[in-house]
Amino acid sequence: MKFRLLVLIMPLIMPFFLSAQTYEVSGAVKDRNNEAVGYANVLLLQVTDSVVVHGASTDDQGRFVISNVQPKTYFLKASYIGSTSNLIAVDVKENVAIGTIVIEDSSFDLDGVEVTAKNPTVVRKSDRLVFNVENTIASLGNSWDVLRKTPGVIMVNDQLKIRNQTPTIYLNNRKVQLTNAEIKNLLEGVSGSNIKSVEVIMNPPASYDAEGGPILNITTSKNLSPGYKGSVNGDYIQAIFPKYSFGTSHYFKTEKVSVFANYTISPRKEYKDNNGYINFIENDAVFSKWQSTFNRTTRSAAQNANLILDYDIDDRNSLNITTNLAVSPNKTYDNISENLISNAQNMLDSTFISSGKLNIDQANLGIDLNYVHQFKKDGTSLSLNAHHTAYELDQNQFVSSDYFDSSNNFMRNFSFLTNSNQNIKIYTGQADYVDAFGDLSLEGGGKFSNINSRSGLDYFNVMGNSQTKNQALSDIYDYDETVFAGYVSMTQDWDKFSLKLGLRGEQTHVEGNSLSVVEINVQDYFELFPSLYLLYSPSDNHSYSLNYGRKLSRPKYQDLNPFLYFLNENVFNQGNPNLRPNFSHNFNFNYTLKGTYFLDLYYRDNGNLISTLNFQDNQSQTVREVRQNVLGSISYGMDLTYIKSITNNWFLMAITSLFHEEETFLAIESGNIPVTNEVEGVFLLLQNNFTLSKDGTFTGELGLNYLSKFLLGSYVISETTNLTFGLRKTLWNNRAAISLSSEDILGRANGTVASKYLNQDNAYLPRPETQFIRFGFTYNFGNFGLKERKRTIDKIERDRLETN
Repeated sequence: MKFRLLVLIMPLIMPFFLSAQTYEVSGAVKDRNNEAVGYANVLLLQVTDSVVVHGASTDDQGRFVISNVQPKTYFLKASYIGSTSNLIAVDVKENVAIGTIVIEDSSFDLDGVEVTAKNPTVVRKSDRLVFNVENTIASLGNSWDVLRKTPGVIMVNDQLKIRNQTPTIYLNNRKVQLTNAEIKNLLEGVSGSNIKSVEVIMNPPASYDAEGGPILNITTSKNLSPGYKGSVNGDYIQAIFPKYSFGTSHYFKTEKVSVFANYTISPRKEYKDNNGYINFIENDAVFSKWQSTFNRTTRSAAQNANLILDYDIDDRNSLNITTNLAVSPNKTYDNISENLISNAQNMLDSTFISSGKLNIDQANLGIDLNYVHQFKKDGTSLSLNAHHTAYELDQNQFVSSDYFDSSNNFMRNFSFLTNSNQNIKIYTGQADYVDAFGDLSLEGGGKFSNINSRSGLDYFNVMGNSQTKNQALSDIYDYDETVFAGYVSMTQDWDKFSLKLGLRGEQTHVEGNSLSVVEINVQDYFELFPSLYLLYSPSDNHSYSLNYGRKLSRPKYQDLNPFLYFLNENVFNQGNPNLRPNFSHNFNFNYTLKGTYFLDLYYRDNGNLISTLNFQDNQSQTVREVRQNVLGSISYGMDLTYIKSITNNWFLMAITSLFHEEETFLAIESGNIPVTNEVEGVFLLLQNNFTLSKDGTFTGELGLNYLSKFLLGSYVISETTNLTFGLRKTLWNNRAAISLSSEDILGRANGTVASKYLNQDNAYLPRPETQFIRFGFTYNFGNFGLKERKRTIDKIERDRLETN
């Protein structure tokens, strides 16, 4: 039956309750001087993932009582304005009097409300790695900087990568429906101080979509003080051209309502050049050599607006509305390329110069509505989510090429223009139910999604003032995708073990219709996606974890679009309406020693991966880049991470990765011969953070990363090295901050991109403005300090419990 999985798991995700006797946990909180600490937070956390399940505040005498506690083993922790106690294991089988909990010295000066940033920590959980950055030196920058510094994340051609996969970005467990460029613009305008932690989920569990690879889930902090606070920030970047960005964030909180609003605008003028070559081959010999110099100047003023509204209906029900608008009006690309064509004897045969202009208007609106109900039973909740995305893209391109002979005499002109547009509508609905029975937790849910896309391209040949539409290169493409999904998951905790099992099923129906060629591609399939996570912690110093998951990658609707996008008449990109989804098997083994050394071994069978392939037609002397299912692909490697405070003022994160990547694809311009492209690579990262003043207000960082080689479909990217440096100073009791940073100091952050196999030989060196100096400024205003102790702590307690 078409939706048989949903029918099977519906009984498992219906709310149900079991009654159980509850107990009290009581005690007192004192500081190291044996003085009572009033209005401190006392939290009970799950042993497996440190999620808060219960809590209370101490009274004036430092005493606390936590009531209605289910029988189970917990961690107990006390905290007060940035200072915390050690974790205490509590086995609740009856009423427990814990005695005195001691909080260590605070790093806060309460009179001046001055915070000294501490060092970030990394916590290994059964299904993810958690990079805790709140109030640490890792958060001293914008949110994009925080992601770049997250363990396991590397930058390749200005794109985030995790083990050669592009991660999906989530914000507070909600998928961010923005393009990569829009996500980058959004996060560059949001202060890193808003981030509590970044979760690196290499192998996402069943509650996440089966589609996609690793996930970066950003968990944000909340405005803790009732009232209003805000900030303004700006960046000035000096590269080849100067660039600017300005942003402002505002928080407002009452007893029931919390509002966050952010706006960023980034006027930019950017430069990029490519120097490349193409060797056209016949009978194993080069008969024509093309050398090209390509320059691009981009002008844009991307804008992002974000609004988050939380409303607490009562103690058990809450609503959330999240909206994001990203617009990029009148973005222009001015391109010019000079091409020298030589014969086999390296004698100049001819030249041509191409100039082009591309205008883009882009808008992306996303709206989320969320409802959460917390049942009376601890650990039991129901979450509902509805989402809508409206995306519009209009672009116009004009390209003109003048051809000259070897004596520089004009031969001919070739010109064309294109008008294209794309409209995408996304609708999703999701329900999730969680229930707990002692050490056993059950979770289940369902999701519906629909994506509808219409793309149009009109291609015109241009001769003088005359334009003639080329019907063969014009098209309208409709794409519709509907997915029904359901999942069930269980987690069982023992003394030293934790086991998590999940199963997700997805029914997918896809229709792609190219009106020009009257071709309809239909895909209809049902697939199961099991997942398993096992964590073993024999002591506080050692932990081992093993996980497995089956994942899915669907073709992007842009990739299915059969349009041709031309750089000139000889070089173009082409869509592929015959792409099929691919399925992968992912295995990971992890070992953690003393929270300082992290060893990760992984193996991934990528199946018929959808990859970027380059093909040169030696007869017609054209080069096209296409997306195609490969015949097979595997990845495996080892990551070793070392995280340590070397001294009180020096924090070091060092990562060494050894990896193997290979893809086997059909060389369609080389007699349809299977070709295997593979790379043995090394990635090295040294990230140093320094506290340069006694009060912690002056900090610095020095980073170095090295990547030996990288595989991208039929391409191999050569080695890259990036040396970075930064300084940051906070002023006026943390009311303001200034920063100075420099990227790509050595000028070696860009590698050559080459495609060489059989009768294929072409390469280019892209050089965007990776070498720059950035000056930043942030000013905070409003109630950014913690002044009303009791009221503030009460809100911290309530917000943390509701968040979890």
